[in-house]
Amino acid sequence: MSNDETVNRESSDERRATSDGSVAWWQLHRRLYNWVVRWADTRFGILALIILALTEPICVPIPADVLVVGLCLGKPKRSLRYGLTCAFFSVLGGTIAFSLGLAIGPERVVDLFSVIGLGAKVQSALDLYTKYDFWAIAISALTPVPYMIFSWVGGMAEVSLLKFVTISIVFRTMRFGSEALLFYFLGEKARRLIEKYFNIATVVVIILLICVVYVIKWLGHIFAG
Repeated sequence: MSNDETVNRESSDERRATSDGSVAWWQLHRRLYNWVVRWADTRFGILALIILALTEPICVPIPADVLVVGLCLGKPKRSLRYGLTCAFFSVLGGTIAFSLGLAIGPERVVDLFSVIGLGAKVQSALDLYTKYDFWAIAISALTPVPYMIFSWVGGMAEVSLLKFVTISIVFRTMRFGSEALLFYFLGEKARRLIEKYFNIATVVVIILLICVVYVIKWLGHIFAG
């Protein structure tokens, strides 16, 4: 049995070990997770990835990473294809959610929450998003923070669509592309690295981004003076 076959069999065994039969009936989120991951074992895996990546930023609570990891684990040499496909359709889905939020507009959202006395707080949240739109979009696109929420709110806050799409492309590609590269070069070892160090790595990246922004601002003040 080849190494690839062994890895595929082990990953399939892991998925069966956490199948619906071992999950309590009320754990609907876990059942949905298991259902998504099982698509990686079928010939419709890439189609399922496209659908999940497209719908996750709109209405699906399961991150597309789970299917990217499943597909990359089964066929590491196709990892870059899976990562880039996921990034592209995730940004497309985010843009659809953004457009829907834009169609709703801030006035309707504030009016809706005003009925329960939260109109002022919602307006403050939209203003805060507008003020820190770069960080809101970048962090949600790169980290486990729900990209779906920030895609909808970005439209409601009426931030620049071009800015939203550009930042999303960069950071969604960083997220799914880095996962794909790990599997391409490391195979099965990549899954353990992602599970163990993903949150730490994203925090480090955010810190580095903050440093880069401050350096750019500092250089801008120097050259402007």
